[in-house]
Parts: sequence; C-alpha cells; structure tokens
Amino acid sequence: MPLFTIVITCYNQRDFIRDAVESALVQALCCREIIVVDDGSCDGSSELLHQYADSIQLVKLAENQGAIEARNRGASLATGDYLVFLDGDDILTPQALNVYERVIRECHPVIICGKLFYFSGEVPKLHCAVDPAVIEYIDYPSFLQKDRPCALSASSFVISKRAFDDVGGWTDGVFHLDLVEMATKLACAGHLLMIFNPDTTFYRLHSANSIRTVLPFLQMARRIMDKERSGEYPGGKEHRFDRYAWLGGVLFFWAKRGIRAGLYKHTCGMVISGWPMILSAVVRRSFAWIKGRRPMEFLAYEP
Repeated sequence: MPLFTIVITCYNQRDFIRDAVESALVQALCCREIIVVDDGSCDGSSELLHQYADSIQLVKLAENQGAIEARNRGASLATGDYLVFLDGDDILTPQALNVYERVIRECHPVIICGKLFYFSGEVPKLHCAVDPAVIEYIDYPSFLQKDRPCALSASSFVISKRAFDDVGGWTDGVFHLDLVEMATKLACAGHLLMIFNPDTTFYRLHSANSIRTVLPFLQMARRIMDKERSGEYPGGKEHRFDRYAWLGGVLFFWAKRGIRAGLYKHTCGMVISGWPMILSAVVRRSFAWIKGRRPMEFLAYEP
C-alpha cells in the first residue's frame, strides 16, 4: 500500500506533461503510485504518455470532461493514503514527497498546503538542487483556523484519501475557485498543515493559466456564497463566523482583481452580496494582528 498517490491530469499539454510526469518519477520516496489522466487530448499527449509504459497508470478519457472529472477519475483508482494532485503544466520539486512524508510522520495532518514557486520559461533547476536544512510549517487544528494567507493550487494540495472520499471529492461544475470549494468542504475534517519552506511545487506561468481570467472567478464566488447561505458546508452555526471570515478573505482578493480588470459591475455585485463575509474577514485579521499569529514550527529535514 503506497503512502502517496500522485494524480496528474492533462488536456492538450504535450509541451508540459513530460516535465510533470518525470517530476513524479524522480521522487526519492518509493511508496508512491502515479496515475495520469489524459482528459481527451488531441495534441499527441497520449502518444507521449505511452512511452512511460508500466512506470505510470495511464487513464485515457475518450472526450474532454474537464479538470474536475479528470481528478476525480484518477482519485477513484488511488490506493495511497494521501492524494497528491498535480496539473499537467506544473512540476513537483525533487524533495516534495520527502517533505510531505516527514510532516505526516510528525503531525498526521488531514490537509497539506505545499509551498509554490512561480516560474515561466525553463524549469528552475538551481533553485531545487539543494535540500533544505529544516522544514518550516504551521499546524492548524482546522482549515478555518488559518490566520495567514497562502497560495492555493491543486498542484500543492495534499489530502487524506479518507477525508477526500468523505466529502465526495472535487465538486462537479466548480473549476474556478475549486480549491476554495474543496477547502471549505474540508474545513472541519481535521488538521491543516501549511508549509512555508521548502518549495514543493513549481507553478508554471503561461498564457493559458486559468488564473488570468477574472470574470469566471467572480461568477463562481457568487455561487459559493449561495452554497454557504443555503447551509451546504459543514460546521453549522457554530462555525459560521469562521467560514464567513475564510470566504470573506477570498472575496476581498478577487474584488481587487476585478477592479484592476475593469469588471466594476460584477465586482460591485459580488461585494454587495458578500459584505458580511468581507467584514468577518476584516474582524478576523484585526484580531490576529492584535493577538498575534500562530507561530512557525520547525522540523529537521531528513532526505
């Protein structure tokens, strides 16, 4: 039984998918399996992936189903205790699984948010050549107790397979803000561990990044607010303020992005609808500023 299942998904990413797969194959930890889901690519990605033969478990979807369905399909075949998701244009750093294994052995988290390193062009080789002396992290009782910002990406999100299955996996139809949706579903599932050093994922910046389109995120934010108001997220009234504060921070971030993009009508509508959540986020951050944030912890790195 592997400790990790790496689920790599791709759609027409022939130029990038080799880097993603090989970053999984070079992981020093042997207790892992690699599942690659080709989401109906028509650019020759499947032919390239066949070259890896038995090194990976290749799943080919006949038609493009979208990243959410592809991730869920890969996760349904996983046998590992933890799911490591990796988009086809991103890359795991060489020490990623070793770092994850070390913090799991020490802290037993349900969720791990790894550290992203953004790059464009060539894969940054020198940056990942030296192993860290220590792992810097913060261990929170739950996602709702997080008092520091972090960059959310599916490629740096590690989830207990049991918790993932308990919440029904990735939500159908929710791609933009998919990590916000997943984190909110997992909000009361158990410990969150945020890694601040070392980097565990190289996030590739290119023209097709979904993060470059703002309007779909503003629209999805309205949908997530509706789901919160209808009581679809766990925790009940007892944790409503914490959920509001978490979602309010997300709304504030995308409000700034919406204004910069000139989407004033959509941004104003989102802010007016979500002002109680934004206010909760301001109160939470003010309290954290007065009281102080949860301190950083350190673990000796054992490559």
